[in-house]
Amino acid sequence: MATRSLARELALLVLGQVSDQKPIPAANLAMDSVLEQALDSLMQHWRESLDASAAELEQAQQSLLDSELQSGESAALPTGQDHLRSCLTMAEQVLNGLSASLELPRLLMLGDQEQIRHGAMDRVSCVLNKRDRIDAELDSVMEGWRLSRLPRLDRDILRLAVVDLRDLGTPAPVAFSEAVELANRYSDEQGRRMINGVLRRFHDAASKAVG
Repeated sequence: MATRSLARELALLVLGQVSDQKPIPAANLAMDSVLEQALDSLMQHWRESLDASAAELEQAQQSLLDSELQSGESAALPTGQDHLRSCLTMAEQVLNGLSASLELPRLLMLGDQEQIRHGAMDRVSCVLNKRDRIDAELDSVMEGWRLSRLPRLDRDILRLAVVDLRDLGTPAPVAFSEAVELANRYSDEQGRRMINGVLRRFHDAASKAVG
């Protein structure tokens, strides 16, 4: 299971380096260079998230200062508390993401590299070869939303979960759990809820079609 989870995470990083508009064949992807680019992209993403968290913290500090300067009841204190909660949530997400990103190269070196890389590229190939169909099926269960409006990482987590369910025979509870685990590392609370809900509707629709 650890090998499969790591292969899925590696596939997610590789897919993030392939344009949605102009996909390239999986066979043309050089794993080492793509992984390096993926890690660079993730580090940039977390740096931007840290900047956003710092901005939230500054707003919280200002709101708390405003509340101290004002007498009587004030909306500044709850506003500052809201900013602090948002800042802490963002900081926690960044730290979790950085931990996962820094751990991945070490795990690749310690683990069965060929098996992990083979599993990752199988998943990448499935997504790239069947992406139009996968996206259309996911769109059909989005309930008033569009797949294209989701962040790229969330879209790729969903695509990989569909590949697990349909092409790799992964049991639905396992596919759901591991997709949410990826979302815990790379998405936010809204993304986790969206991913879980979409996958359950996708599975229910597929089960009805078979039945």
